[in-house]
Amino acid sequence: MVTKKKTVKVEAVILEKDKLDKLKASLAVGGGDEGTRQLAQTLRNCLALTDPVQQIQLVKKAGCQLVQLREEETSNGPLLQACLNTLALIYTSLQAKNPLRRASASALSSVPNWLQEQTFVCLSVCMSDCLSSLGSDQTSYPHLIDSITSCLDSFPLGERSIHSLLSEVLKFLHKALSEYLQMNSGLAGCHVLQAQLMHWCLAAVKASMLVVQRSQELISMALQAAHLHCTLQPALSGLLDCYTHILTDEEFVQSVQSTAGMAVVLFTRSVIGCEDEVASVVAGLLQGSEQGTECAPMWLKESCAGLYDSGRPAGVSLYLCHGALAMLNWREASQGPQREQLLLLVPHTLLELDTSIKESSTAMVVARVLTLWSGAALDTLQIGPSSPPGLLHHALRGGSELQGRLLEHVYTHWEHPLDGVRHQTRTLFKNLLLLHQHTDPLALCDPQSDPYISQLTHTLLGLEWHQRGKYGSLACLVELLGAGYLLALDPQLPSRLLGLMGDQTLAPYASDLLERLFVSHKAQLAGEVGTEGGMLGGMERWHQTWVTPLLQVLCRARLDQTTYILDYFLPKLLRCSPSSLTHMVQALQNSPPCSAGPSGSRGAVGALMTCLRAARAQGVVQSSEEGLWGGLVPLSLLRHALVHKHDQVRMDALGLVCESHRSTEVLTSQEMELLRYFLPSSLNSQSPGGRQQTISLFKKLLCRVKDSGQLLLRRLAQDVEQRDMDQHTLDMYKEFMCWFCESLLVVLHPGASFSTCLTALSLLGLLAQLFTFNTGPDDVFALGKVVTPAHAQNVLYCIASNFLEVKQLASALLCQLPPGAVGLQEPLRMQCVLQAALGLSTSTKPFDSVTAAHLFNLLLHQPALPQALLLCAQDQGLSFQPPNLTQASKALCLETNTLAVVQFLLLCLNVEVRKAESSLLLAAASSPLYGRAHCITAALQQLNTRCLTLSDQWRVVVSELITVSYRMSDVVSPVVQSSSPEGLIPMDTESETLAGLQRILQEIQPRDTNDYFTSARELDKQHSAQNGPATSAHRSQHDSTGARGEGYRITAQMVLVCCWRTMKEVSMLLGEVCQSLPLKTTDSVTEQGLITEEQVEGVGLYFRQQLLQSRHRGAFELAYVGFVRLNDMLCRSGSRSLQQLPARWLTEVLEEVRSSDPSSKLCATRRSWHPLLHSGPVVIRAQILQL
Repeated sequence: MVTKKKTVKVEAVILEKDKLDKLKASLAVGGGDEGTRQLAQTLRNCLALTDPVQQIQLVKKAGCQLVQLREEETSNGPLLQACLNTLALIYTSLQAKNPLRRASASALSSVPNWLQEQTFVCLSVCMSDCLSSLGSDQTSYPHLIDSITSCLDSFPLGERSIHSLLSEVLKFLHKALSEYLQMNSGLAGCHVLQAQLMHWCLAAVKASMLVVQRSQELISMALQAAHLHCTLQPALSGLLDCYTHILTDEEFVQSVQSTAGMAVVLFTRSVIGCEDEVASVVAGLLQGSEQGTECAPMWLKESCAGLYDSGRPAGVSLYLCHGALAMLNWREASQGPQREQLLLLVPHTLLELDTSIKESSTAMVVARVLTLWSGAALDTLQIGPSSPPGLLHHALRGGSELQGRLLEHVYTHWEHPLDGVRHQTRTLFKNLLLLHQHTDPLALCDPQSDPYISQLTHTLLGLEWHQRGKYGSLACLVELLGAGYLLALDPQLPSRLLGLMGDQTLAPYASDLLERLFVSHKAQLAGEVGTEGGMLGGMERWHQTWVTPLLQVLCRARLDQTTYILDYFLPKLLRCSPSSLTHMVQALQNSPPCSAGPSGSRGAVGALMTCLRAARAQGVVQSSEEGLWGGLVPLSLLRHALVHKHDQVRMDALGLVCESHRSTEVLTSQEMELLRYFLPSSLNSQSPGGRQQTISLFKKLLCRVKDSGQLLLRRLAQDVEQRDMDQHTLDMYKEFMCWFCESLLVVLHPGASFSTCLTALSLLGLLAQLFTFNTGPDDVFALGKVVTPAHAQNVLYCIASNFLEVKQLASALLCQLPPGAVGLQEPLRMQCVLQAALGLSTSTKPFDSVTAAHLFNLLLHQPALPQALLLCAQDQGLSFQPPNLTQASKALCLETNTLAVVQFLLLCLNVEVRKAESSLLLAAASSPLYGRAHCITAALQQLNTRCLTLSDQWRVVVSELITVSYRMSDVVSPVVQSSSPEGLIPMDTESETLAGLQRILQEIQPRDTNDYFTSARELDKQHSAQNGPATSAHRSQHDSTGARGEGYRITAQMVLVCCWRTMKEVSMLLGEVCQSLPLKTTDSVTEQGLITEEQVEGVGLYFRQQLLQSRHRGAFELAYVGFVRLNDMLCRSGSRSLQQLPARWLTEVLEEVRSSDPSSKLCATRRSWHPLLHSGPVVIRAQILQL
């Protein structure tokens, strides 16, 4: 994972005007030597700048100038003093992590030895001024605390300054902590302020600890000297009071309390000094008893009085245990009895707390402190064995009471929900084993014969394998004892663990244990080379133990059971022993034919391909012209795998050929031959997963061809010796790519299956993406020459497919093919395609309108499209005047053509809407409205509406589009808003169609049979003649016949589909218009907007009506989509009135719901989609706020 590097914020030096003027004046004092004057000038320039980077450069320059000063050449006058004061003031006025502050510290540290004392005095004066000028300004406390901390961070002069001001520093820290504690008591419920205060408290406690750690000798001397006793003791006592308050106040976060616990132990150690006496006092603190604290001063016990209270919180003991382990030195050679008792007291205290813990965060602290204790105990034992073994050895030996309780803690928490607790528990278990080894001589010299280790191992192996903590404990045993010990107890352990790899929850744990086992086993066998007859015999045993069970599982297990073996185990095994691949290949090739495995397994051939593919991905083997992958596998076997009956075996074999460790690895002739063998039989794969893998693998192959081809071209221009070989390889590349492209184009014949078309078009799209179909001489592979007009015609046929994905891929590919092969520049061919698109846009089959939209999108890029539309308008008797194309730019051509298409379709749509207003039945049967609307929406989506040049014409078109959309909605609304939208057909106004409508209405009534939805009813002319008042000759041209006298087969579903699809397309068209077209606001006169605020408000009212009144699911679901797009535009618009519209609509709807008006048209059934009306504005507002 790539993480962005955090940039350090650099701030400039900003001082008060009076202070800045004084500094500049002091630096401008005359006199002094040349070096001092140059230094003063540099600092004056630095103070005059506001750019922090330039200030850093000047401060570094000043540091170099300080180094060059010589005592005999430099006059120690006021100018030099002013320079040092300036650097000290710069240092104390900046934040701790500011690079400018570090630069000033470096400059102060670089002064020559003869200036060290004077620099120290200047810095001390500045720090003293900061400490004395604070007053009650609590906002400056964090900055000064950071300054104290940074003075002690690898800055000797700063540390000397803190030592000289030790009393003032401790008093300030006491004052800051005391005020923080008072502030915390008044911030109950203010979580943000409390979090900030906790951060300040933590910084103050850490700073006080750092001061005491770096000043222990001074503190000891001060406490022993009577004349300084009164200055340091109150500050130390006050700080201890603050720490006690923090520990006993449960409002503080754990990090602050834990640090306070360490501070208490640190202060106790600094005051008392003697390690054994310190251990006695700390033990009393842990137990809450003053017994054994006689050696402590009275003021220390009085300051810690709250810690001896029996009613203190349980967490106090936890944080004091952590402080004792962190602040006391457990690696000293001499450990007194009190120290050993304290070390044994800590786990007992923690285990008593462990039984009452309910919070996961506290459990995490307990686990971490227990691990810290085990490390401290191990450090104590590793110093040197005590003679004779004392209490500590007996208590930490395996089988003791303490060991038993700690193991019980491990078993209880090794499956804790927190990953950190599980990790700490595993470390604790490992340390317990090490403690036993250091306390028991037998366990140290011969651990395999130790009864305690043996019993523990048998106990772990006997537990259920679903316990995930078991794996980590066994891994610890492997690390300490070796894999051979576990394999001797359970020889079937590898097979058992491989069987568990099918469980997703256990696979990571089992694979980690397996890796530790086979790595340790290999190391053990390598160490036994001298006694076992050589490395070859050892590897044979290793293969028998680890590789053979793996191959058995791969051959016989189902695919879903081996997924995690391939993801987790096999790559680790190959990385551990790359040479084992040869053994795998030989074993699988020599396996008998009967080892094909049960149904659903990959068999020996599949297992071989899997292993080779994994090794190929790891870079273990590479292909070459001498033989595929070192000649491990014969070509015939790979051919068999590429056409295997099992999908995954084929994919593994293809992956073996296509994938490589380097993208520039050159394809060999054998690999190309295998791909030629694979492709024809795999294009018609019926497995969606197999198709996706095939496309993905071929994409890797094509990237490899591209990268390696570029490498070959560069070598042709540079390396003369390999020119012939590289040119031959490039020629093979060209031949293969041309064959590959032609093979894909040939299969796209009319009638090809969906899977064939989808696979071939996807691969051709990859060719267009990674290469080009250009025919020029500069193109290396010249794939455009392969494409013929017949091939382009086959791709064009794919647009007529019933599957949307095939349409999209074919449409995108046609835009990439050579224009000469597609042939849309030819007027006759363009006219044919245009006529087909216009015809499909009025088809009663919904997917035909999608085909028409894709055909229109293809034609939009042709300059001659307006003239072709004019010819179509003349044929249909329509009055149409296309816009003139004055320039030849692609953007203007696309805009002009889009405008022409929208105008023409709008003209046709107006005619058809008038027919639908007269006879909805005739419109549903002959020219549904939704096809034209869908084509208009698709054409607008191709247009970049932010840079339009024909704005005036677009405004007229947009106004007409909105008007026609409303008319279309009015025609179909009675159906989609009826209480039974699946059955209602509104009465037409023409009396001549009355008979046909009555027939339809009669058909949609309930029947005893269920054949209504499977058989259509034909409106015959005789029935119409019997029910109509006039002759049937005129009616036959309107309701029941077409232009050729054929009767329409019309059902209620046809009318319903026409209505709800029309409503759907109206919603999508209005949503597209509002979201994509620029808005014309009243505030800006010069803005080239196309849609006005009044039109937007009208569209919003329309969507509101549809969402409240529509009852057909298909209609109002897409009305919601359009409504969401409208709300997105409203929220992002600069108009205040438009931004308030969603809230006003919601208010009006809620008032109408509360009014319960009987005349309301709100839908009150289960079909009601009122929630969508409310969720649209809310969702858009939330998305914008997130941005």
